[in-house]
Amino acid sequence: MNIDQVSTARPAPVPTHPGSLAHRSGRLLARGPRRLKSPTARWAVSLLALLGGALMVWSGVIHLQLWSDGYRSIAVIGPLFLLQAIGSIALALLLVVTRRLVLLAGGAVLMAATAAGLLLSAGIGLFGYQESLAVPYATTSLGVEFSAAAVLAAATTVMLTARSASSPARR
Repeated sequence: MNIDQVSTARPAPVPTHPGSLAHRSGRLLARGPRRLKSPTARWAVSLLALLGGALMVWSGVIHLQLWSDGYRSIAVIGPLFLLQAIGSIALALLLVVTRRLVLLAGGAVLMAATAAGLLLSAGIGLFGYQESLAVPYATTSLGVEFSAAAVLAAATTVMLTARSASSPARR
């Protein structure tokens, strides 16, 4: 086979039909509050996204502070603290700007997982490191992260349950 016989064409993308599960799921996850019929639901999602984003930034700042205070020298935990800080702040900014369902849900999961990681580390240890809830910022971090998870879960719930402008009337 010579170079002229090699095709450089990329395979055609798999089409998603408007009624397919993949198409409907993609549209649902990309939905923002503008598509909601109720002005109250739109305001609620926007305010909850703003509050949740602020709490995510707070969590990221706590982790960045702890990383710079010495957690950076702890194997595995140090890089995870830096990754959590950067990821939380970046996701929070994107979430506040777009308020997409997938970002609201993702932020809730990230904050719950971060809090769960601290509890695991304090309880049984994590990646060979045992934490204590008596260290600076531990209880503040838990409060901020569980609050953020709850706020973002509430925003996600509103987005999933409120009628969109294109959905048929519910009976």
